[in-house]
Amino acid sequence: MVELNGGPLVILLVEDNEAHAELVVRSMKDQRVANKIYHVIDGQMALDFLNRTGDFKDKAKSPYPNLILLDLRLPKVDGLEVLKEIKTTPHLQRIPVVILTSSDAETDIAQSYDYHANSYVVKPLEFKKFTQLMGDLGFYWLGWNTSPHKEE
Repeated sequence: MVELNGGPLVILLVEDNEAHAELVVRSMKDQRVANKIYHVIDGQMALDFLNRTGDFKDKAKSPYPNLILLDLRLPKVDGLEVLKEIKTTPHLQRIPVVILTSSDAETDIAQSYDYHANSYVVKPLEFKKFTQLMGDLGFYWLGWNTSPHKEE
């Protein structure tokens, strides 16, 4: 497993489609990218996790992630609203957010970057390409990219 500054690598996966989430988790583990992947199924859960509210008050159960993989079409709070909240909240705004979605709509792409997404990736339909993408994403953001020290 890759480690960052001697600590475990943490990914927050925000994905309501269980099959897609399972593919992401399995691909990341097969590629030995992340030490811990936390999965939430809607936008409100993501915000609760990141702000340590609701069911996520315990700091040990909701560590700040090194990377957020965020779907756009989410129940309760839309992915674009989650992104906007992350990038306007001082203690969260430096966490890299990769939009990982099936939407290739120009309006979604433009609005994601307007809200300061770090990257926008359209999920490939082919399993092998999807698996390779997850490995590449993980290694880039968690292994090769240099980020500021995360604050707890």
